[in-house]
Amino acid sequence: MTGRFDDRVAIVTGAGGGIGEAYARALHAEGASVVIAELDVDAGESVAASLGDRALFVPTDVGDPTSTDAMATATMDAFGRIDHLVNNAAIFGNMELAGLTNVDYAYLNRFMQVNLMGALHCTRSVMRPMGKGGGGSIVNQSSTAAWMGISGFYGLAKAGINFLTTSLAHELSHRNIRVNAIAPGPTDTAAMNKQVPVEFQDPLVASLAIKRLGTPADHVGPVLFLLSDEAAWVTGHVLAVDGGQITRI
Repeated sequence: MTGRFDDRVAIVTGAGGGIGEAYARALHAEGASVVIAELDVDAGESVAASLGDRALFVPTDVGDPTSTDAMATATMDAFGRIDHLVNNAAIFGNMELAGLTNVDYAYLNRFMQVNLMGALHCTRSVMRPMGKGGGGSIVNQSSTAAWMGISGFYGLAKAGINFLTTSLAHELSHRNIRVNAIAPGPTDTAAMNKQVPVEFQDPLVASLAIKRLGTPADHVGPVLFLLSDEAAWVTGHVLAVDGGQITRI
């Protein structure tokens, strides 16, 4: 049985757990060689080891372009090509609770380096080898927080991801690289459960058209579609996968 990603190489950042791990496992199951680009060494090594063949852990700090360059080099050394990138890594589960007017500037700068600039760092690191290999596809992880106006610096970073997605889609088209994003709604992960106490989850679910929290599996299909050749004429698009939380006309 053949998979959509046979003989392809995919990098998934922040793949040591949660939604990123689900992406990495799904890509691997469909034939891709997968790089687990993760800051948490124990988590990254564990996921790569559980996948076995065609999986590689590369310690990566997406907030540091030197680290993302090393990520791309390690991928090329191991597999000889880069076809797909999922920019999933972010500070979220342990995110500080503060507003734009009182967040510590040093923390805000680090946060933006990871949650916004990290996607650009990784893209710049892989775009040349990806282009030389004939092109490829990138999916950025946005959030419905980008459109809600009440999520402080987290929403600000995700709104930036949306702009980055459309801008890079045009800048990289000459390299035959497509760039899209998905915007997950509230998803049942350990990170979300740290940020949203259980007592606030029922009213959150009640506000959705589909009355349940999302799961990592809910996001896998959309991401695989956007990465795959099935989406060959789709670029610069941000797809909300949110149970109907956000309505855009």
